[in-house]
Amino acid sequence: MEYSIFMVLNADKISQQCLPKHVAIIMDGNGRWAQAKNRPRVYGHKKGVDAVRQSVQFCTKLGIESLTLFAFSSENWHRPEDEVSTLMELFLFVLSKEVKKLHKNNVKLTIIGDLSRFSDTLRSKVDAAHELTANNTGLQLNVAANYGGRWDITNAAKQLGKLIAAGTLNPDDITEHDLAAHMSMQDQAEPDLLIRTGGDLRISNFLLWQAAYAELYFTDTLWPDFNEAAFADAIACYVARERRFGCTGEQIKQLLAET
Repeated sequence: MEYSIFMVLNADKISQQCLPKHVAIIMDGNGRWAQAKNRPRVYGHKKGVDAVRQSVQFCTKLGIESLTLFAFSSENWHRPEDEVSTLMELFLFVLSKEVKKLHKNNVKLTIIGDLSRFSDTLRSKVDAAHELTANNTGLQLNVAANYGGRWDITNAAKQLGKLIAAGTLNPDDITEHDLAAHMSMQDQAEPDLLIRTGGDLRISNFLLWQAAYAELYFTDTLWPDFNEAAFADAIACYVARERRFGCTGEQIKQLLAET
């Protein structure tokens, strides 16, 4: 089914309440995009930065609150050394050159993940980016780097373990909210929509806790080709779905009628 961009951007047909507050994207297909053009895989990663810019601009236009991008997973260290090295250089370049533009457009940038494996220089750039954009009130842009959903859950469990060891938390009193309070992005709405480009039908250890009720959208479009029209198709598909959160469709309709 084709979804027109005008279905999304026409304010008369779709209210702000219908749109996702938080969109997460697994940006897959950079290497394959480059190989299809007989270029090295790293060329695809560089072109993928353009798609990131378009996605940020698109979310800003629609008034989406949070955008989370899966830039580098904890498993990506197993890739060829030259590709990993180029990704690190590209990440450093983006932090050096793009953050000022983000700040100018009132975007708040947060890097989530285990940054301990990154160089001192890269961690310093991350800290500077966080500091520069900390007070911005526009789009919240989260970039997941050396991130894994299992790592996130394990890290939260460790924090609760420290509280138990200190005698300030009773294990029997632990709730889901306690664990969630120590996860990445704990101060943001959970993702409503999780998009994966590139054709694979899995979430690859991304936001395992946070995306428990996210709508999943998979597209064959490779990340460098994921433009505004492709993003609009994903949003329009999301808007057309009925989100029930364990309720029946009739219950949801009744709740809507009462509001």
